[in-house]
Amino acid sequence: MQPHTQNWTQVTEFVMVGFAEVYEERFLFFTLFLIMYLFTLAENTAIILVVGLNHRLQRPMYFFLTHLSCLEICYTTVTVPKMLAGFVDVNGGKTISYAGCLSQLFIFTFLGATECFLLAAMAYDRYVAICIPLRYGSLVSWGTCIRLAAACWLVGFLTPILPIYLMTQLRFCGPNVVDHFFCDDSPLLALSCSDVTLKETTDFMVSLAVLLASSTVIAVSYGCIVWTLLHIRSAAERQKAFSTCAAHLTVVGIFYGTLFFMYVRTKVASSINFNKVVSVFYSIVTPMLNPLIYSLRNKEVKGALGRALSLKSWERK
Repeated sequence: MQPHTQNWTQVTEFVMVGFAEVYEERFLFFTLFLIMYLFTLAENTAIILVVGLNHRLQRPMYFFLTHLSCLEICYTTVTVPKMLAGFVDVNGGKTISYAGCLSQLFIFTFLGATECFLLAAMAYDRYVAICIPLRYGSLVSWGTCIRLAAACWLVGFLTPILPIYLMTQLRFCGPNVVDHFFCDDSPLLALSCSDVTLKETTDFMVSLAVLLASSTVIAVSYGCIVWTLLHIRSAAERQKAFSTCAAHLTVVGIFYGTLFFMYVRTKVASSINFNKVVSVFYSIVTPMLNPLIYSLRNKEVKGALGRALSLKSWERK
């Protein structure tokens, strides 16, 4: 916290340092992240189109998958374009207005919380499909799917309201250099000249509540799934049942592993440069990997993508 005096001036814009430490290789990193961003957009758009146009995939599991893909597109678009602009800026950073910074933080937090709840909804879908398949049609109807998806987006939207409100109550007297590639809580709080104790406590409690609530649903769902699989005598049936949730379990492990490390950690473990690396992983790498994980581990998605590509190739001829 910076010392507060009577002659303070509210900061109206911030300068994003980004990855100034790799200034000499900035065009290499720019190209790398641009390719990853475009690849992420292409992958997730392909999944949305394939699921939407293939009647065989009009099922709850793929309904949630399209929401996840849509969310991943928004998730990366909130941060990557600004980061790419920072690479080509002569000072190794890029300015962003105060309002723009808080808007970016709000949207990023909103989408992150939504993904947590959406992964929990997908875990519930797999639980019902494997543990009580005879009631699947009634428990996971289209109406239920729509309500679950809407609840995920709504609760995700409500999550950052209090933290962002508390952020607007803080004073930023200068300096205005944010040592990150997007407006995240920690680097912004380091610049405040107000008492940030309440804000830090609120951020921790909100993050912990979102992570625990969603991860508890996932843990209970998969606990029941494992218990059910252990009572299936046929190894082939057990393998088939597990394969339907292997991709989701992989995505959950990657996403929650990085989030728990990033947001529920002690200050002693904090390192700005290391936090940037972890942030790149869950804000850029993970959205790029998720479509690959789902398509490579799911025969139906692979088949639909293959048919779509084959049809396009045939039409060109």
